[in-house]
Amino acid sequence: PLTIDEVVAIAGGAPVALGPLAFERIRASRAVVDRLVAGEELVYGLNTGLGHARDERVSREVLEAYQEAIVRTHAGGFGGPLPTVVVRAAIAVRVAGIARGGSGATVAAAETLVAMLNAGVHPVVPEVGSVGASDLMHMAAIALVAIGEGEAEVRGERLSGAEALARAGIAPLHPAPKDGLALISANGVSIGHGALVVDRARRLVETVDLVAGLSLEAIGGNPSIVEPAVAAAKPVAGQAEAAEHLRALLAGSAVCVPGGLASVQDPLSFRVVPQVHGALREFVSLVAAAVEAELAAMDDNPLVVIGEDRMISNGNFHPIVMALAFDALRPAIAHVGQLSERRLAHIWDALWKAADLTSVEAMREATAQGGALLRYAAAARYADLRALAGPATLDIPPLDLGVEDHATNAPATVRRTEEALDRLDDILAVELLMARLLLSRIRGDRPIGAGNAATLAALDRRLGEAAPGAGSGAIHAAVAELVREGIVAGG
Repeated sequence: PLTIDEVVAIAGGAPVALGPLAFERIRASRAVVDRLVAGEELVYGLNTGLGHARDERVSREVLEAYQEAIVRTHAGGFGGPLPTVVVRAAIAVRVAGIARGGSGATVAAAETLVAMLNAGVHPVVPEVGSVGASDLMHMAAIALVAIGEGEAEVRGERLSGAEALARAGIAPLHPAPKDGLALISANGVSIGHGALVVDRARRLVETVDLVAGLSLEAIGGNPSIVEPAVAAAKPVAGQAEAAEHLRALLAGSAVCVPGGLASVQDPLSFRVVPQVHGALREFVSLVAAAVEAELAAMDDNPLVVIGEDRMISNGNFHPIVMALAFDALRPAIAHVGQLSERRLAHIWDALWKAADLTSVEAMREATAQGGALLRYAAAARYADLRALAGPATLDIPPLDLGVEDHATNAPATVRRTEEALDRLDDILAVELLMARLLLSRIRGDRPIGAGNAATLAALDRRLGEAAPGAGSGAIHAAVAELVREGIVAGG
C-alpha cells in the first residue's frame, strides 16, 4: 500500500509507475471479471444496474456503452474546483487501489490514470457532490477526463478533457465492463485529501508547542508543568512528547532557574499545555492510522477476490473509521486554539502592565510589530474554529429511494478539518506576534530558552522580509504562512 508520505509526494508532482506485482494483480483480478461477465450470474455493477436498480440486468449488447453512462450520470457535483494537490492525491489513491487487485479494472484503466498524473492532466473536480459512501461524484469527474470528456487543468490552462489528453498524447480510455464502476466507486478524494491533512497536522503538533513555549517565556511562567515526573504520572504518550518538547524549548531560560520568575502556578491555559497538546498528538496519530488503513484496503464494491475466483457485494466503500477519526480530531484542534486564545488574553494584560499602550509612541511600536489589536481578529477566528468542531458524519439523509440510507460524509469531514487547521494557524500567528511584542518590552538581559530563541529568530527573519510599513494584515499573513509551512518548527 501507499504510505501517507508517498501520497503527499505524488500530490506534489512526483512521477508514478506500475510495478510488475501491480500488473500481475490487475490482470488476475481482471480475469475474474472477464469470466463472470460472460456468464449468467448477476453481479452488482458488472451486469446489473446501480443503487435501486441493483437487480436489473444490463444486456450484453449495451454493457460497454453502459460503462461510459455510469461515469457521465455520476458526474453531478458543483461548486469551486478542488485544489490540484487533492485531485492528484485522489488519482494516486485510485491507482493504488486498482493495483491491489480488488477492483477488476483493466490494465488500460490503470495506465490511463498513471499517464494523466505523469503528464500533469488534472481533472477539474467540483468540491461538492459526494457523501462518503464512495466519492462517486468526485471520482466521476476524474473518470470523465480519462474517457476524453469533462474538463482538465494543464499547466494552469483549463481545457476540455479531450484536448487535455490530446496535448499530452494520451488516448482516451474506452472502458470495458466493470471499468466505469471501478473508476468511480472509490474514496480517492477523501483518502487522498485525508493524507494531505494528516501530513499538515503532523507538522503542526510541533509548531503549537513552539508557540506556547514562547508565550510561557514571555509571561515568565512556571516550568513545573514539563517536569518528567508529571508526564510519568499519566501514561499518555502524546502528553509526554509535548512536555519533552517544551522542556527542550525552555532549556537555559531564566524561568528554569531556581527562585526565578515563576509564580506558584499559572492560569490553566499555560498549565495544561502538555495535556491539551498531547491530546492533539494522540488524535493526529489516530487519524493517521485510519488513513493508513484505508490506503491498505481494497474498498471496491463488488470486491474481486482473486484467490476465490469470485466477486462479493460488500460495504468496504464505507470509510467510517476514517470519517469518525477526522470528526474527533477537530475538537482537539479547537481545544488547542482555545488555549491559544486564552493565553492571548493574559499576554494582553501583561502588555498593558509593561507599557501604556494608549501613548502614541507605544501604539506606533505595537503596530509596527504586528498590531496588538490582532487579538480581536484572533477571537473572531476562534469563534469559527469552535463552530467547525461539530460532527459532520451524521448529517447525510437517506438517498436513492432509501437504498443508500447511511453515509459517512467523509469528504466534508476531511475538508472541515483542513479549514480548522487554517483557523488555528491564524490564531497561533497572532499569539506569536503578541508574545514577541511582550518579550521586546520586558526581556532586557534576561536569558531565554535556546529553543524559544530559535523560534524568535525564525519569526524575526520572516518579519524582516515584510515590506517596510506593511500593515497588520500583511504581517499576519506572513507569520500565518510561516506557521503553515512548519518553518518555525525547524528553528
